[in-house]
Amino acid sequence: MSDGDERRKGDFSSRTVPRHLARGAAGFGALAGSVLLLPPLGPWSLLLAPVGLLALRGCPMCWAVGLAQTLSRGRLRRRCGDDGRCELTLSGTGVPAGGGGGGGGGG
Repeated sequence: MSDGDERRKGDFSSRTVPRHLARGAAGFGALAGSVLLLPPLGPWSLLLAPVGLLALRGCPMCWAVGLAQTLSRGRLRRRCGDDGRCELTLSGTGVPAGGGGGGGGGG
């Protein structure tokens, strides 16, 4: 958040996919290192765990959600009406993102 981008609450995305993948590699690497380096370094290796969680912005699931947000950035738009009903559409087309007419399977 300090690099000038305005994030909404619940936004875990990165500016680019390579940047997000690099954050994932650093985060998962630090988490794995904190466990795998326990025998040679002892409890000192556990200092890598907070570094990994910081890189993943909280947890591995947060990183996965951020990857999906990064991939869909600019392609999908969510519009909510006054009635509280929200719809996910492809950007610029107004076509529902599911590709189908919603509503289920029939009778």
